[in-house]
Amino acid sequence: MRFRTRAIHIGSEPDSTGAVVPPIYLATTFIQPGAGEWGTFDYSRSGSPTRAGVERTLANLEGGVGALAFSSGMAATHCAMNLLEAGSHVVAGCDIYGGTYRLLHKICNRNNISVTLVPAQDASRVAAAIRPETRMVWIESIGNPLMSVPDISEIAAITRAKNILLGVDSTFVPPCILRPLEIGADIVMHSATKYLGGHSDCLAGVLATKDPELHQRLYFTQNATGAVLGGLESFLLGRGIKTLELRMREQCRSSMQIAQWLESHHRVRRVLYPGLASHPQHDRAKRIMGDQFGAMISFEIHGDCEETKRVCRSTKLFGLAVSLGAVESLIEQPATMSHASYEASARAAAGISDSLIRISVGLEHPEDLIEDLDQALVGPNR
Repeated sequence: MRFRTRAIHIGSEPDSTGAVVPPIYLATTFIQPGAGEWGTFDYSRSGSPTRAGVERTLANLEGGVGALAFSSGMAATHCAMNLLEAGSHVVAGCDIYGGTYRLLHKICNRNNISVTLVPAQDASRVAAAIRPETRMVWIESIGNPLMSVPDISEIAAITRAKNILLGVDSTFVPPCILRPLEIGADIVMHSATKYLGGHSDCLAGVLATKDPELHQRLYFTQNATGAVLGGLESFLLGRGIKTLELRMREQCRSSMQIAQWLESHHRVRRVLYPGLASHPQHDRAKRIMGDQFGAMISFEIHGDCEETKRVCRSTKLFGLAVSLGAVESLIEQPATMSHASYEASARAAAGISDSLIRISVGLEHPEDLIEDLDQALVGPNR
């Protein structure tokens, strides 16, 4: 079956009632056949029918042997980092989500886990940063917020030769476009709050893997620490996945149109979108992603921090908010919002300027979104 067919049917098989939409199980515990005899489900932290259904969907769509659904994307990332023992070293991309930066530098470091940030779009820099104690490389399929595009298969060859885990945060590029497990990644993570859920009403995270033993290690940690996805959220996530391919196709089309328009605007200094020929890794993005480049665009304006804030609060259709990937469009200033957990010096080193704006393109008509951005960029007195 093709992707969109599997997204609708795998994990949503009718139960004994014949309901075309599986019921939501909210039970926290399950009757067992006998003392010390365990049924399929025993306690909802360890597993539940609704969560198991959406995990089957996700594993199938990612090309993995199993998937795990978490209470948030950061809970999923934390679970992956809990594979590491004290004294381990992580190489991560410097173009990463602010929450991941915070986790690595302010939580994982408490367990004597060190991190080196490098431009992941340059595989040679990743290789050069690997040390004897390196146990994981963590990259993003498209970097947040500077839209860098690493060569996952090339980095996978490096990590495989060193017997190091490769984790890919593919939140910006869902599996209808890219499946990192199929090109060498050991673990793929999604903040499923974003494109997978798609409607800004479900906080969720996902890990998927192609190795059964690694899947069991991750499941043990998830069960032991307990940051699992609840029944209602599992239902909402499964519902959102059913329309993922169709939503992404339209959002990618609109994003290309908006990115091209932004590139011609006199108030815009530069536009970062992998679909543009001006993007430094455009050819790589075409090879990896085909003709769909996601629905996230970053751009720098001519103006200082306060002018950037003015533009962000002047939109009428774009909501000024963190997060992304849903049907409604959002706008934010990374330096003061999604990446505020970076120290100022670290933001500067990563190239995250105060004049940078990040937008998530939703399902509104692209011409309406362009008109909204234009009036915000030009301003009332320009």
